[in-house]
Amino acid sequence: MRPSLPLLQALLLFLGPAAVFSEEERSLAPDPSPSSITLPAFSSNFISGSAGGSGSYRSRSGVGFSSSGSGFSFSSSGSRGGSRNSSRPSSGSVSQLFSNFTGSKDDHGTCLCSVALPDSTFPADTVERLEITAHTLSQKFEKELSKVKEYAQLITIYEKKLSNLTVRIEIMEENSISYTELDFELIKIEVKEMEKLIIQMKDSFVGSSVIVDQLEVEIRNMTLLVEKLETLDKNNVLSIRREIALLKNKLKECEASKDQNVPVVPPPPAPGSCAHGGVVNISRPSIVQLNWRGFGYKYGAWGRDYSPQNPDQGLYWVAPLNTDGRVLEYYRLYNTLDDLLLYINAREYRLKYGQGGGTVVYNNNMYVNWYNTGNIAKVNLTTNTVAVTQTLPAAVYNNRFSYANVGWQDIDLAIDENGLWVIYSTEASTGNMVISKLNDTTLAVLNTWQTRQYKPSVSNAFMVCGVLYATRTLNTRTEEIFYYYDTNTKKEGKLSIIMQKMQETVQSINYHPFDQKLFVYNDGYLVNYDLIFEQKPH
Repeated sequence: MRPSLPLLQALLLFLGPAAVFSEEERSLAPDPSPSSITLPAFSSNFISGSAGGSGSYRSRSGVGFSSSGSGFSFSSSGSRGGSRNSSRPSSGSVSQLFSNFTGSKDDHGTCLCSVALPDSTFPADTVERLEITAHTLSQKFEKELSKVKEYAQLITIYEKKLSNLTVRIEIMEENSISYTELDFELIKIEVKEMEKLIIQMKDSFVGSSVIVDQLEVEIRNMTLLVEKLETLDKNNVLSIRREIALLKNKLKECEASKDQNVPVVPPPPAPGSCAHGGVVNISRPSIVQLNWRGFGYKYGAWGRDYSPQNPDQGLYWVAPLNTDGRVLEYYRLYNTLDDLLLYINAREYRLKYGQGGGTVVYNNNMYVNWYNTGNIAKVNLTTNTVAVTQTLPAAVYNNRFSYANVGWQDIDLAIDENGLWVIYSTEASTGNMVISKLNDTTLAVLNTWQTRQYKPSVSNAFMVCGVLYATRTLNTRTEEIFYYYDTNTKKEGKLSIIMQKMQETVQSINYHPFDQKLFVYNDGYLVNYDLIFEQKPH
């Protein structure tokens, strides 16, 4: 095997001067074989082995090397004559230098010493791979070290936050602030008691009081806030209790002053009765909920079925139009208001011929404007089938004279204590409103009244005890009941009853005689209003 370069260098360093050869001795050396090794770090080149794996070298001074297989031999035969270099050590000194080597003499008296060398070549490839691995590990180490520095900074920040939190908790513990679910339940009870009180106070006022209305809104907001806080930081209960205390004080002040120069509210007429002097005021809107089809269905109608035989047992109905604001395709029926509020126990039906939001329900029948015609259709709600269709004489349709801001409502059906009505226009009336009383069974026109009010300037209309009430838009939050026509006396005139609204556009208004409420479809929301009537003198 070829001797390892580092070991040869170490051996020559150990031999010292004895391994230095003259130029003449170097000239005697044979040519290097493929297995020979050149040692450039020293003044002499040594030939070791041949192509067969062994070789020897002998200088003139009697010093030489030989190698075979796994060994490498060094030999010395002493000085032959004088030394060419005065600094070369004598044979005696050479013997002293190598006295620690175990050797032998050959037949010619030459000393032979053996040195064991490794049996493999130098692993250069392994060293190169080791350097690459070391470089990669160094890069990874730098990356991880930067992460550690970043984490150290974050830990410092979190330590400060934890310290602040600890201080806050200690303050809370010192103040003994602790709230549980019971605390929230107690607050809810207090809010409900205030709500009952404000309702009682509201009933004791004539019309509506701004202060009472504001208190009612604040109490409702408080209820919502308490429910929200149950899922948030419970220590905010303290601020809620302060607000409740302020509201209680306001309620006490209102209760103390309610009997001072406040007119007595007239009792409402009996349900379904017309023993009153007409509508004189209206309550604030009460939102029931969004229609069941969603925000995109801004046009439609809703209400409660009215039957003179069972006035208090009518079902609730909701009929949103398709998103085009024209086609009535689906509607739902609910037996109770609770079912409507919870979206449960609904019966859903489909029509293919309804048009506009002028729909009403009377005696378990739905009355609609037949699509793309001037006809009225009567739909049996039990079977969802058309019972009767009838053409409304001379009535225009398809947006010829619809309401302001609301399309496809040229024919608007209505009900009141007296039965079924229809509000529309004709070419002969030049767009002014026409009122006709209908037979609810055959849809035949029983009587007709002409008004002087232009229909397209009206935002909507409804009937109460044979009196037409028309509304108009004042702004995005206010409507005004500004006109009336009494079919009983054929008198018409102006009114000014302000009607607050939740959204910008009122699409339809339906009156229920027993509840004495308006059912308003307001940009997709189902809204209620209570009507206040003038009391007739005894």
